[in-house]
Amino acid sequence: MTNSSSSVTNGEDASVSMTRMERTDGDRPRKAIDPNEKHLCTDHLLDDLRGRTISGAFITIASQGTQFLLNLASIMVLARLLTPKDFGLYAMVTTVMGFLWMFQDAGLSTATVQRQQITHEQVSNLFWVNVGVGGVTTLLVAALSPVVAWFYREPRLVGVTLVLSGTFLLTSATVQHIALLNRQMRFGLVAMIYIVSLLAGVLTGVGMALLGYGYWALVGASVMQVAVRLVLAWLISGWRPQLPSRNTQTWHMLTFGANITAGSLIHSLARGADNLLIGRFFGAAAVGLYSRASILLIRPLEQFTAPINAVLVPVLSRLQTQPERYRRTFLRAYEAMALISFLSTGLVLPLARPVTLVVLGPRWEEAAPIFAAFSIAALCIPLVGASTWLFQTQGRGKDWLFFSFLGSCITVASYVAGLPFGPVGLAISYSVAGLFIGVPTLYYFAGREGPVTTADLWTGIFRYLPLWIVVCVVTWLVHLRFVNSAPLVQLVVCAPVGLLSGLLLIYIVRPMRRTAVALTDILQELIARIRR
Repeated sequence: MTNSSSSVTNGEDASVSMTRMERTDGDRPRKAIDPNEKHLCTDHLLDDLRGRTISGAFITIASQGTQFLLNLASIMVLARLLTPKDFGLYAMVTTVMGFLWMFQDAGLSTATVQRQQITHEQVSNLFWVNVGVGGVTTLLVAALSPVVAWFYREPRLVGVTLVLSGTFLLTSATVQHIALLNRQMRFGLVAMIYIVSLLAGVLTGVGMALLGYGYWALVGASVMQVAVRLVLAWLISGWRPQLPSRNTQTWHMLTFGANITAGSLIHSLARGADNLLIGRFFGAAAVGLYSRASILLIRPLEQFTAPINAVLVPVLSRLQTQPERYRRTFLRAYEAMALISFLSTGLVLPLARPVTLVVLGPRWEEAAPIFAAFSIAALCIPLVGASTWLFQTQGRGKDWLFFSFLGSCITVASYVAGLPFGPVGLAISYSVAGLFIGVPTLYYFAGREGPVTTADLWTGIFRYLPLWIVVCVVTWLVHLRFVNSAPLVQLVVCAPVGLLSGLLLIYIVRPMRRTAVALTDILQELIARIRR
């Protein structure tokens, strides 16, 4: 994939320049072709879109798998070097910052990837908007550091907040470079950037923890990861912004980005309120337990969906003018995600305790019930994430904003209902409300416009739901016979049996078997491409 991208950016410069020489920007003819234009053209991607999609998916999945292993190793090591309170202090600050994370992007990376045609001037303007918003957010968070410490009654949070505030500016200066690499479907380079920066952060965090820096090890890991990503993105992308310019027709992209950002802000405010409430009413140790249980489950799911999201959003954006092809491509990916996620998440509920003890260690046993409660939400998290592609790739920023408001109201209401019952009760309330209220609401809004309908989305749930039920029940029954065994033994014995029962069901049920065969065909095609 990297080689093919390189040939595009080098070998096709002349043809791109010739074909775009007469192109106009609004009503003004362009007098010269900027060398940065080679980072913007996507017409050549349609010639072998299937091949690029398969190769990109493989590269991105391999990247996310590597990142997952690095994160898992980091969690396992740091959980044994640091205390729940250390993680709680870090989580208190990142929870507050999480309300503002979307301002690092401001929805403008999606605007860059989603647009059919875009100019160097427009991307440069988006870059400077990103940097400006990131700088303002950095100053705002730094100014709020005493307020954060006051709210949690923890003076040590002032220094942590001040240091972490700088990550907003660093990340904002990276957004458009990564977006252009994704637009060009140069996923190999994106993968390298994220893996190397994550490795740098992990090594920094572990090293500082070994030296006795406590919660500052988590802060150092975060800052190092963001800084290395910035340097690599600028070096590898090769794109350089020009100074801001007028009359570049950037306003409609800013409007789209503003809708995405507003929706993400509302969602983040609601989603991050759980750590905020637990920290306020139950203390740092409770936040540490709750946040680690949440991350232990949600991060693997995010790293499962992230590579597919990274590949499918550019692909679907290129297919906006071909509704049938758009629908077919989306549903194939959606059903494949349903098959894989239901097969794997069926193991989570019955094996929550041994997973928690094996990954985090015996000091974290109180996190196991919280982890089990989140397993209810895990049922549909990947499919919910896939449904949001419809808003992004169809330019439906207003729909996304409206749904975010409704979904956030549901989330906050679930927290209020569960808070009197502690962290476990809050996790259960959130999961149940999301599954039975949030998902139907999302599917209604996502499917009411465009080639993919609400009925299409529900079909993916009900067609593969029996797979989750079978895996969960079989794993639970086997686990009952080994409940007194060592946690690692429980995992080694029960997980394979549960997966085997799921694979047997896939073989028996024709729609599931058809999806599995399609995945096998894609894998075989990928292997053939690698061998060539």
